[in-house]
Amino acid sequence: MTQRAKIDTDSSGAAGGGPPVEHRPAGLTSAEVAERVARGEVNDVPVRSSRSAVDIVRANVFTRFNAIIGVLWVIMLFVAPIQDSLFGFVIVANTGIGIIQELRAKKTLDGLAVIGEARPTVRRDGTAAELSTSEIVLGDLIELGPGDKVVVDGVVAEADSLEVDESLLTGEADPVVKKPGDPMMSGSFVVAGGGAFTATKVGREAYAAQLAEEASRFTLVHSELRSGISTILKYVTWMMIPTATGLIISQLVVKDTDLKDSIARTVGGIVPMIPEGLVLLTSVAFAIGVVRLGRKQCLVQELPAIEGLARVDVVCLDKTGTLTEGGMDVTELRPLNGSDEAYVRKVLGALGASDPHPNASLQAIIEACPEPDGWRCAEALPFSSARKYSGATFEEGGGEDGGPESSWLLGAPDVLLEAGDPALAETDHLNEQGLRVLLLARTDRAPGAPGAAEAARPAALVVLEQRLRPDASDTLAYFTDQNVAAKVISGDNAVSVGAVAGKLDLPGAEHTVDARTLPEDREKMAEVLEENAVFGRVTPQQKRDMVAALQSKGHTVAMTGDGVNDVLALKDADIGVSMGSGSEATRAVAQIVLLNNSFATLPSVVAEGRRVIGNITRVATLFLTKTVYSVLLAVLVVCSQVEYPFLPRHLTLLSTLTIGVPAFFLALAPNKERAKPHFVRRVMRYAIPGGVVAAAATFTTYLLARHHYSGADALGAETSAATLTLFLVSLWVLAIIARPYTWWRLALVATMAGAFLLVLVVPWLQDFFALKLVGTTMPWAAVAIAATGAALLELAWRWVDRRFPA
Repeated sequence: MTQRAKIDTDSSGAAGGGPPVEHRPAGLTSAEVAERVARGEVNDVPVRSSRSAVDIVRANVFTRFNAIIGVLWVIMLFVAPIQDSLFGFVIVANTGIGIIQELRAKKTLDGLAVIGEARPTVRRDGTAAELSTSEIVLGDLIELGPGDKVVVDGVVAEADSLEVDESLLTGEADPVVKKPGDPMMSGSFVVAGGGAFTATKVGREAYAAQLAEEASRFTLVHSELRSGISTILKYVTWMMIPTATGLIISQLVVKDTDLKDSIARTVGGIVPMIPEGLVLLTSVAFAIGVVRLGRKQCLVQELPAIEGLARVDVVCLDKTGTLTEGGMDVTELRPLNGSDEAYVRKVLGALGASDPHPNASLQAIIEACPEPDGWRCAEALPFSSARKYSGATFEEGGGEDGGPESSWLLGAPDVLLEAGDPALAETDHLNEQGLRVLLLARTDRAPGAPGAAEAARPAALVVLEQRLRPDASDTLAYFTDQNVAAKVISGDNAVSVGAVAGKLDLPGAEHTVDARTLPEDREKMAEVLEENAVFGRVTPQQKRDMVAALQSKGHTVAMTGDGVNDVLALKDADIGVSMGSGSEATRAVAQIVLLNNSFATLPSVVAEGRRVIGNITRVATLFLTKTVYSVLLAVLVVCSQVEYPFLPRHLTLLSTLTIGVPAFFLALAPNKERAKPHFVRRVMRYAIPGGVVAAAATFTTYLLARHHYSGADALGAETSAATLTLFLVSLWVLAIIARPYTWWRLALVATMAGAFLLVLVVPWLQDFFALKLVGTTMPWAAVAIAATGAALLELAWRWVDRRFPA
């Protein structure tokens, strides 16, 4: 039987469950629950981790550019051969791929969300059991303990030193003491004590239900990457409208050519202006990232968190539950001031029995010290991270009239002892070995009374050993290798935390800082944080302040944690990471939940984020180079009053070989480079010179070909020469983007070149794509112009790197 269950079933209170419980509410009966279910008074709000299938299809199909391309595709199906309508089939295929990948991501997220879903303890028919939040009905009696999230609105029915944090709702950081009859706000969480409350609002009436449904929704918005792409598309739209209009007038009115051919060439000029594949590829990359992380039991509650963690340069780690495992062992008991060890063990056993919601330290004491017979708890004070100690008052047995009464405190030695106390030196020595030390002290005052800690008299030191996570050292080494600074922030003694960090080879672990000495000024605090790596005796509010101080210096901060004392910092950090075994409150505010409780999963999340961001930045240059040269070619055609050099089939071929296929492989390749800010600037600084060179080289070849060729088939020969130049320049853009080279990247570029060569030499492919090089002079001139363009590209991009560094 668990400690909590034993206390709950002790209706007399004689053996130490706390004060006697005279009329413990039994909760609803099965019949009452059935009645409420029949009336629909159920908390049946679906907790969705992803968009619905309908939303996914709608978002991928009904886009602005799909509408434009769809209209153009329909036109081409009527006026031109099927070859010139290939771009439409490509878009259909790409959209289908995007839908399939997002549906896979949805399935993964939905499955993980069920695993990580909060299961509150509900009392019915006098028996407590864990239920899904969707099974709660109006009037249910819901039990609470430290870290539990309040999932529906209600009224307090029982309170045992119950303290609730409502900061996520009200912004007020100080915990609120709750008594029977007080309201409970859904979305708040318990920081100390325990109790129970009666549900008064369920379903969509409860504020938390609306909050959770909205916050947990699969989303691709509110990220620099997505907003950057939206900005680019907005400018592309405004740039495309006048250019396309001019091209239409030029091809249909000014040039006296065949109507169908004019329409085909007009469409051929408009379609490549649209970087439609960029949005698709971003969605696919994110969706595949979700699936990959899902296989490692990592729940991404907010999709942009993948991107955010890729930009992180500081990760703040809570020692307990992150670097160490949850369990502890009592390794030694050191009586002080002549205390009797047997008596001390009885006191510790009684303290363990007095708390229905023991933390890891107290659980270790419970396992080492059995509950004494005949002791009765008259008053209990639960542990608080801000207070750093817990306590209780006992009647120590002795018959019907009870025994002598004593009050005890259990907590941090450096909080309960005065400076200079000999026990502190002994504590420091143990802390230096990486051991955790608690002080048991007797006090003449009630544990919760003012001055109780000042009146404490030390009785014994309780030495605890924490279990290091076997994978923590390798994970810290990964962050060091990736230039991500790790800061260990703990409520424990700084020396003890430093010893643990030292065992894990954390750089700077030998220099520890007691958070009580930190300056309150944010700028000065940030300087101390940047210079040191290990901090102890940190309060929950200080954790929040430390995150803000680091952010004020321009750092992107990730915070990991699993306890209620980490919630405020998790909420304010750029990325909050919670362990799956952590409290409901931490899982609720974190963007990423490690369901397998493995700190070693974090590098996988970082790597996945870097892969997505780095590769999308890389391939975006390919898409936008095409947009730039397409717009410029259209402008040059309008100004020169000549036929547009390409049919849609030509640009479909070029886009597939130099952008579509390569981009898919490049977007899914490994990439360990830390994501950098200013996505739009980084992409456009390469796309603009690349597009200008490609357009200039292609149009130069086209004009020379117009003077070189004559006759009825001249336009076909001119188009083929211009297509050759544009392909070679675009291939060189791809070759630059593919750097640094690996065998598969070189093979990718070579394969695309080989595929184009195949089109030029196979007769039926020549006819299908209307590409046939005529003579030798102009084709070699096209190659020479392309080579000059490639050289200019190298010079231009190297100049950009020096002039506009990333």
